[in-house]
Amino acid sequence: MKKILIIKHVDIEGPGTIEEFLVDSGWNVSQINLGSGEMLPASPEGMDAVICMGGPMNAYEEEKYPFLKNEDAFIKQVIAFRIPFLGLCLGAQLLAKAAGAKVMKAPAKEIGWYQVSLTKDGKKDRLFRSAPSNFMVFQWHEDTFELPENGVLLARSDRCENQAFRIGKNAYGLQFHIEVTPPMIESWLTEGNIQKNDSRAMLDEAYLRKESYSSQANSIYMDFADIIKSSEIRRA
Repeated sequence: MKKILIIKHVDIEGPGTIEEFLVDSGWNVSQINLGSGEMLPASPEGMDAVICMGGPMNAYEEEKYPFLKNEDAFIKQVIAFRIPFLGLCLGAQLLAKAAGAKVMKAPAKEIGWYQVSLTKDGKKDRLFRSAPSNFMVFQWHEDTFELPENGVLLARSDRCENQAFRIGKNAYGLQFHIEVTPPMIESWLTEGNIQKNDSRAMLDEAYLRKESYSSQANSIYMDFADIIKSSEIRRA
């Protein structure tokens, strides 16, 4: 049975539809919430994949959030051990940081529904085999990151260039949230300082896109599952 570790940073940003997919696949899924004081294992060795969720903190706020320093070291080990990794939003920024790139404020915030486009490399990548060249995603971030020196850019947007990238053969960072459900978005809007009309429009769109967005996410999850399985064979 596959062993999957999900790293959370706050309760409100859980794994959403990706957890549903993994549980339905019959895999052994464990979660650690760093924001509530839970600790990472000493090493990721023996894990089949690590999934790193979003959070309201910035990747460079290690003094304010000391767990980020340990998490950085942990992700470096994941990369070194060639364990499949999927980072979403903050998780993508942390992957970029662990790979030596700078994380900083984006030119403009992305909050809501935006289109991203696959690059030439993205169209050939195993993670996006089933994805169209252009697709809508849900965004909630104020930071961005430089592409790591050994990174491959897989998706971009007009507002924020670096949207998805890969390190090595199986470590991925996605700036956008493929895991969200309408109730998750509603909880974020309740916590966030978003104008009422904008909140209503975002949530209405979330419900309109619910089925298609979940299907789109599942296709990416299935491709990531294939990456996990092939990685196990290579590391055996």
